[in-house]
Amino acid sequence: MRGHLRGRLSTVVNALNKHIRNQPDEPCSAPVGLGVTVQAAILAVINTVVMVTMVVRASDEGQAYLSWAICAALVIGGAVTALQAHRLGRFGAGHLLLCGAGPHFVAISVVAINVGGWSTLASLVIVSSLAQFAFAAWLPVLRRIITPVVCGTSLMLIAISVIRVAVDRLGDVPEGTASIASPLVVAATLGAAVVASLKGAGILRLWAPLIGILSGCIVAAVFGLYDLDFLRQESWFELPDFGAWQGVDLTPGTEFWTLLPTFVIVTLVVAVKTSGDGVVIQQVSLRRPRAIDFRVVQGTVNASGLGGVLSGLAGTPPTIVYSPSTISLINLTGIAFRGIGYWIGAVLILIAFFPKVTALLLAAPSAVVASLLLMVMGMLLVEGMRMIFREGLDQKNTLIVAMTLSVGLAVESLNVFGMRPDSLWMSILGNGPTAGIVVMIALTTLLELTSPRSRKLEVTLGTSALPKIDAFLQEFAAEIGWSEESANRLRASGEESLLSLLPSESEGSEASTRLIVLVRLQDDIVTLDLLSVFEEEQNIEDRLTYMSEEAEVRDDRELSFRLLRHYASSVHHRKYYGADVVTVKVERTE
Repeated sequence: MRGHLRGRLSTVVNALNKHIRNQPDEPCSAPVGLGVTVQAAILAVINTVVMVTMVVRASDEGQAYLSWAICAALVIGGAVTALQAHRLGRFGAGHLLLCGAGPHFVAISVVAINVGGWSTLASLVIVSSLAQFAFAAWLPVLRRIITPVVCGTSLMLIAISVIRVAVDRLGDVPEGTASIASPLVVAATLGAAVVASLKGAGILRLWAPLIGILSGCIVAAVFGLYDLDFLRQESWFELPDFGAWQGVDLTPGTEFWTLLPTFVIVTLVVAVKTSGDGVVIQQVSLRRPRAIDFRVVQGTVNASGLGGVLSGLAGTPPTIVYSPSTISLINLTGIAFRGIGYWIGAVLILIAFFPKVTALLLAAPSAVVASLLLMVMGMLLVEGMRMIFREGLDQKNTLIVAMTLSVGLAVESLNVFGMRPDSLWMSILGNGPTAGIVVMIALTTLLELTSPRSRKLEVTLGTSALPKIDAFLQEFAAEIGWSEESANRLRASGEESLLSLLPSESEGSEASTRLIVLVRLQDDIVTLDLLSVFEEEQNIEDRLTYMSEEAEVRDDRELSFRLLRHYASSVHHRKYYGADVVTVKVERTE
């Protein structure tokens, strides 16, 4: 057992993010911050403008409304980006996360506009966005459903689907263009970005994405692919036409109620994706990844929900987290300082009133943007794989991941459900990530519902609860027919888990706290859950992972940590707002 744990410790230590130069709370220099801010703003602006334009162009609205929608989306995206960096109460992640209009709602938004108009769409976005607040609040209850494996697989599906779109756009050039133009543009963009990232040092590495864009644009200009006429038509500074937005429909009709379930489904899928963003950003932002703090996940989802509500009020597509761009930016630059989120937010808000700047970015050829997108999505795909392998793949998780990827890829490539292209359900189930995530949640839920029921005990958190917990676990071990040695390991794990949750003597005593103990058997492994509202900054899982066998004892709980690591086969500590959950697994001894 101890050898196995030492191996796990070695694996985690070797998985350090050595390329991270500045962690979330480590300020960077002004020149470095400026470089990261400029590149992040470019990525956010391109994503936002493209998504908003796709939705608006699908309606009968003219240029005035498009200008208003783009301006509103950039302002809201900038504000939510700053909020994610700040972590105000239960809103925000306290990490660098780019935000803006996303692709998930494009198809159903077009359907809603054609059926009921922009006012109906706004009402649907506002109401459905409230589901994200409920999702964040219920995350402790959903902890067995929304797992790191689910989040990692979601990221992989999103990356794969966008890679397919990017590949299709690589050859998007006007008729009459030389056949060699597109391959040269792609080679120049990817080549410059990759070489600068791999071989560049200091400030040069920070500018790798921008260097790739500039190189691709220069080659594109040689073949006449850069749209300068579009750039000349835009003004430098312009306020949007506030009269273009007619407001929210406060008297929803049949169209609203018909489409609401669809919007709620997609919103919940986005919430799952956003929870994955909250998980992965913690892993990529620290030199030594720590146990996942699910309060960060809840804050990320809450801020995303607020962005959706604001987007609905402003009549623009919902704002989401741009996790692929954020993760790639951090991996390429090594900068995860959350203070940059404030700078990026301010820049996005300023750019909203300078159409010439957005036109400069949009004039870039599709091959340039698609090339950079390939590199960004490739890095996101790898990050999703890392999340899955870090959590571990047993037989059941392997099957769930396999089915999810198979369905997602099949739907993304073919209309496997045989629905009409213009049908409402096609706009939902015809999207690979959406269909895959729905299948994955369904399989995970089915697995949870068909698992053996848990035995439950409620006590008060404190040493006085030890006799009750010990008797409870001893009785359970007898019921399942465990040997005395196995039963003793289970009882010892329960005792050390409780003692690990208690505050140290230096921290003083805590007020009376309710503790719920759940235990169940599955595949000769007993899973023990301890749920309380006790909140402590130190995560037990981190203490177990990084604690050295020779470390000097620094508090009265150190012995409990060591014994728990010895008795349990795995320990996970999940911290939520208002709840603390320790999950311990104990294997049967032959």
